[in-house]
Amino acid sequence: MPDDTAALRSAWHAFCDDLKQAGEYAFDPAMPDAPADRVAGLRQIARNIALALQFEFENCDPLHPQLLHYFDPIRKQGGDNPDALYLGAPINGTDHYRISGHRGSADYVAITAVESGGTPFGGGVAGMLLGDNLQTDADGRFTIDIGPEQHGPNWLRTSPETYRVTIRQFFGDWESERPMRAAIERIGPVAARPVPSPTELGDGLVRSSQWLGWSVRYWAEMLARWKQQPGTFRTYSETVTNRIDATPGGEPLTAYWTLPPGEALIIRVHPPQARYWSVELGNAWWESMDYRDRLASTNHHYAHREDDGELLLVIAHTDPGVPNWLDASGHSEGFVTFRWIGVDHLARPTMERVAIEKLDAVLGQSGRIDAAGRAAQIAARQRGLLHRF
Repeated sequence: MPDDTAALRSAWHAFCDDLKQAGEYAFDPAMPDAPADRVAGLRQIARNIALALQFEFENCDPLHPQLLHYFDPIRKQGGDNPDALYLGAPINGTDHYRISGHRGSADYVAITAVESGGTPFGGGVAGMLLGDNLQTDADGRFTIDIGPEQHGPNWLRTSPETYRVTIRQFFGDWESERPMRAAIERIGPVAARPVPSPTELGDGLVRSSQWLGWSVRYWAEMLARWKQQPGTFRTYSETVTNRIDATPGGEPLTAYWTLPPGEALIIRVHPPQARYWSVELGNAWWESMDYRDRLASTNHHYAHREDDGELLLVIAHTDPGVPNWLDASGHSEGFVTFRWIGVDHLARPTMERVAIEKLDAVLGQSGRIDAAGRAAQIAARQRGLLHRF
């Protein structure tokens, strides 16, 4: 057997060198230079190493796909939804696949066949199934047939450019709703999963480190387009021309925010009648804030509404004692995104900056929440995440 020690060592050193180079993105002059933002940049790069390896080495073979979750409270980027559980598997556009399992009770489910494209998460959508249209038996069990030719009641169409299947589950009530349990199989003769060779490991490490650097820079550069008009809510298609596997059923509305100490941001909107809606706060790397231990998001199930149906949200560095507080988490700028799913029009929020001492007078009728109530909110989130992950 040839001695592969030198090749393996070289591949590992190249991988580590690429990671060092990716880390320099956290110090890019175009990015905010506050300590919290530098920490967030390096932290995202470090904890997404595992995500890169999953996508580009550990689970990238369409002949041996596995349905695995990817974004979670630790590995996240690209405006990930704190309400979500994202599942995905590698597929191709010629073979046939089957996903079988139990639908669970997530408020919103969407399954997409994703085509390759000019973003870290592919391009357009070849086929789509929404959870409301998914046919199940009386116990909630289902089978989805995936391929280029129609087959079965739950058919997900693929195209020659298809390379991935993604399942989004959005949870309204984190504590009571339960996630889908499912697995994927390729139809036809399947050989045992091969053991990676030294060359395959080296190639996988190269792809992984390159994807990591690309993805972190891509999302930061995309978000910079919203930064050009801070406080203005715009959709992805209104801002960027790239095709991307966006959430089916409702395009997110995003705005860039900046917030000096001693001030607060008030966001107002009358939510439309929707299948599901949510709002999330994130940093300048287009990464959601810590939603394990902080109130960085809310949705149609949890949000407090005014008597006239208006939604009032307050972004602040310290707890202002209002129900819908979004914790800036030490950041002085970042993004805020609304998702309206299944609506006939986009309700565009407004954003207003006020001095923190004038907040109560400006808010008017908004309710109050004490320290015990706030602790209960966070505890409920933590219990919900245990159910989901």
